[in-house]
Amino acid sequence: MPIETGIWRLSGNELSKKINYIQIDSEKKLEEIILNNVGIIGEDYLLIGKQVRTSYGKYIDLLAINREGKITIIELKKDKTPREVVAQTLDYASWVKDLSYEDILQIFKDTFGNNKSFEKSFVDKYDDNLPEEINEEHDMLIVATNLDNETERIINYLSKYYNVSINVVFFKFFKNDSSEYLTRSWLIDPQLIEEKAISNLIQNKSETWNGHDFVVNIESSNDVSAWDDYKKYGFISASGGQRYISPLSKLFIGARIFAMIPGKGYLGVGEVVKTRTNIKDFIVENNKEGKKLSEIDLKADFLKNQIEDNDMCAYVVGIKWIKVNEENNAYWEKGLKANQNTAFRLNSTFTLEKLLKHFGIE
Repeated sequence: MPIETGIWRLSGNELSKKINYIQIDSEKKLEEIILNNVGIIGEDYLLIGKQVRTSYGKYIDLLAINREGKITIIELKKDKTPREVVAQTLDYASWVKDLSYEDILQIFKDTFGNNKSFEKSFVDKYDDNLPEEINEEHDMLIVATNLDNETERIINYLSKYYNVSINVVFFKFFKNDSSEYLTRSWLIDPQLIEEKAISNLIQNKSETWNGHDFVVNIESSNDVSAWDDYKKYGFISASGGQRYISPLSKLFIGARIFAMIPGKGYLGVGEVVKTRTNIKDFIVENNKEGKKLSEIDLKADFLKNQIEDNDMCAYVVGIKWIKVNEENNAYWEKGLKANQNTAFRLNSTFTLEKLLKHFGIE
């Protein structure tokens, strides 16, 4: 249990008056304070959800995300019993671990409506684009004004012996005349929690990236994929906003990409020859007339949607294909790497070895 906090007003070197501790009127007030000032818990938090309904009918008080894409469950103790607050928080974590990017988008929309963009809020907060992976890890934070010994023992046990990323932050309210004050303390040093989380992540990610292999998901709309156009004109693309476009910026000249259709499998391998370009500015090299891609009749005509909107239109990366298959001959087997991101690093040795063998590449 954290040491009891005492606050005194100083007048020079003399103690003038001890500021009195007050019981907060309701946990609702504390929730509103955190909702409007989530930085009091941690500077590296962006609030993404309030009263988030789980698939089994329970409600998580608050959800936040940090710049690395880690999700934090923030649960107010309120009037829960000791076992209930810990068990419920762990139960929430079991649900949060399976949230997809689309789920997180919906949670943000349900909380803030259509007038606030998750992607823009992230960029405004961290001055950086969304990370390649989101919700690869999560942690739990219980907010309380006090804590009983039983709950404290349970949380310390889970953290110390099982490296569970769970902690408690305490807030105390003090009042002096017409001014109110709020103090904060922690059950466990947050730095220790973070170090354990990093250690666990390193252990879970024992494979390292080779520095040049990527996987790219093939765009599709209304069951029509862009694969035939990709093969014919030498490119891959993404559209629909920064969430989908930004990963293409990772593809550098000389990088090797493996193209796949999510849910079907891998269809080809190629080398990047042109970095990300607006579809309006992409010149098709294997077209004798040197036309822009936007001027060519494409089978996947949806690639030209919103072409005048630089935020939503398609962006293109030039590819020199090494080996391609027909769409009905996609390669897939259990254990191959897949991901919802437009482009992601291929750091799975098993997947890479299988793909090299399948496409006949040494």
